[in-house]
Amino acid sequence: MRTKRKLMATAGGFAGAMLGASPAFAAGTTAGSSIVNTASVNYTVGGVAQAQINAANTVVVDRRVTLTVAEIGNATTNVAPGSTAQVTSFTVTNTSNAALDLLLTLTQPAGGTAAHGGTDTYDVTAPTLHVDTNSNGVYDAGTDLAVTFLDEVAADAVRTVFVVANIPAGRVNGDVAEINLVAQAAAAGTAGSAGAALTETAGANTAGMDTVFGDTAGTATGDVARDGRHSDDDDYTVAAPTLAVTKQSRVISDPLNGTTNPKMIPGATVEYCIVVANAAGGAAANAVAISDPLPTQTTYDTAYGIFQSGTYTGTTPTGTCNLDGTAGGTFSAGTVNGSLGTLAAGTTRTLYFRVTIN
Repeated sequence: MRTKRKLMATAGGFAGAMLGASPAFAAGTTAGSSIVNTASVNYTVGGVAQAQINAANTVVVDRRVTLTVAEIGNATTNVAPGSTAQVTSFTVTNTSNAALDLLLTLTQPAGGTAAHGGTDTYDVTAPTLHVDTNSNGVYDAGTDLAVTFLDEVAADAVRTVFVVANIPAGRVNGDVAEINLVAQAAAAGTAGSAGAALTETAGANTAGMDTVFGDTAGTATGDVARDGRHSDDDDYTVAAPTLAVTKQSRVISDPLNGTTNPKMIPGATVEYCIVVANAAGGAAANAVAISDPLPTQTTYDTAYGIFQSGTYTGTTPTGTCNLDGTAGGTFSAGTVNGSLGTLAAGTTRTLYFRVTIN
């Protein structure tokens, strides 16, 4: 059972373009149509044909309301912490036998299992809904209009709706935010203005156009069968790098012992190795830059230089910094600077250089 949803956002009215996919034709005879049936009686009197007698009956076709909201793609949307304008999308289909306005609402759960696994742990921020104005299936900022309802949706018509939201900074890899898009049937007839939400006609059939709900239950809490609404869920999953940084040192030589069992005495050469590991299962870390201000008790070894993107054997901090990096980086104002570029998930890279103890 879905957890309680918090009403989050709605989206604005626009008679958006119809999706060019093949709809599930279910409308049938248009609601409000009159079906006229006339019976005729012919007879004779004394062998003489008499005037035909006709009897007509007229029935009005009632409005059967069915609609479907469906996530597009059946996959989570991977996002980075602090990213903006992140998009997921749905189709909204009117399979009723009448044109409808469709009122849109976005809800988010408070915990519980998300659409594609995992547990809902956060809410997206500043969400808006947009209709696919140019029918290209891709969100185009400035072109696809923000909406709160879908205007004058014809029977069997399909619209694409985009959810556009921001991801809070500070979220960590694997955090999930679930969302639900809810569409509710409303009266059509006035372009550019949302109609009133429909209600079923109570009691016995009337002579006019009655309304009958035929929708199935959706994913949002409270969206039950035959309530004039339908909903589906999707989620945003944070894919973020998980970096661990370790700085190791080893003495290379000293003025008294040379390279044989050297000690950390003045004049000794010390190698620093900065190890950056990106845990498996997350995302790549881009533009990884390292800045290391040197202690005043040391002097940078200009002759040795700086080496970047070396490999590492073992587990920090007891593993080995392999001396296979590429020369680069800079030393300025007492600070060593270097770059590891892009650090893929599950990889470890190093930056190393040498100093002399004063």
